[in-house]
Amino acid sequence: MIKFFVAAIVIFLLAGTAFYKGWPPFSAPEKIENFPTYKARRTEIAPELLLAGEVKPSLQVDVKPEIGGKIRSIHVIPGQSVKKGDLLVTIDDTDLLNEQAAAEAEIEGARLMMGKSKGNFDRARQLHERKLLSEESFLNMMADFRIEENGLDKALRRRQTVDDRLAKTRVLAPFDGTVLEIPVSEGQVVVGAASVNSGTSLMIFADLSSLLVISQVNQLDAPKLSLGQELVLQSPDSDEATASAKIYFIAPLANVKNNIKGFEIRGLINRNDAGLKPGVSVSVRLALPKANGIAVPIGAIFENDGHKVAYVLEGTKPIRREVTVGAIDSTQAEIQSGISEGEDVLLVEPPEPSKKDKS
Repeated sequence: MIKFFVAAIVIFLLAGTAFYKGWPPFSAPEKIENFPTYKARRTEIAPELLLAGEVKPSLQVDVKPEIGGKIRSIHVIPGQSVKKGDLLVTIDDTDLLNEQAAAEAEIEGARLMMGKSKGNFDRARQLHERKLLSEESFLNMMADFRIEENGLDKALRRRQTVDDRLAKTRVLAPFDGTVLEIPVSEGQVVVGAASVNSGTSLMIFADLSSLLVISQVNQLDAPKLSLGQELVLQSPDSDEATASAKIYFIAPLANVKNNIKGFEIRGLINRNDAGLKPGVSVSVRLALPKANGIAVPIGAIFENDGHKVAYVLEGTKPIRREVTVGAIDSTQAEIQSGISEGEDVLLVEPPEPSKKDKS
């Protein structure tokens, strides 16, 4: 009796362990028929690139003075629209006016000296023609006249230099545009832009009548782009397309942005329904060439050990296959290899035991 009781307990424990471990005949059959599937079919795919972009003026300059000095007056305010040639900033010209007065006095003195020298030279020439003055004396008189003449020319050039510098104390608008920013104030001493330094920035000035969008495309997608392709822009506060642009520039040299190597692209905005402003960020959609091939939903593609795989039903058994994915749009992916037209593809990953099956 005791032996029978012990044997019954052992059998019961073995049966429980088998059921817990899923050993036959206790393992539950896979209910593949309950998994959603999709029949691979040939269809048209319209892929898009989704990018981040920034709106900027197509023409923007950093206005700097050509000469240094103290700012006497700022004649505009941020946001003001001005015409080409309008006065933006006036630099104090007191020192230059003094230089101009000194140059005028120098010119007047040079004229008097040259006039005197010219009179002496004219008389010397007459005497020389009558053989009443030696050749040496005549040449000396002529040299004195040429020296005074040259002195007047130098004085005139110095005044012209002062006049040019005086003109540069009036900073004018380089084109029709809008003042975006003024980082200086009246009374501040600024440095003129020259070859040895960058100079002080007086203001940021831009033409807002023409805007562009700047974005970055990774190096894998860059070969798919071409000049003239249309960009659809969407502002962050809208669910609809708010503007469009056309690519007019693709950088010939790759750069690194956010640790990703890619190429800068620029598009000229030709429709701006939302009144996009410079500096705002936008979403950019770029339509790529369409593809016509076998496609499955994006959700049917999985990552496995760095490879893209899909699960195809063979009878009632899911078989894992490595696939080559081509064009991708918002819902489906082109399958270039690994799945044939008409095959049933699982839309969810099958349970773990099925992953041991290989095609």
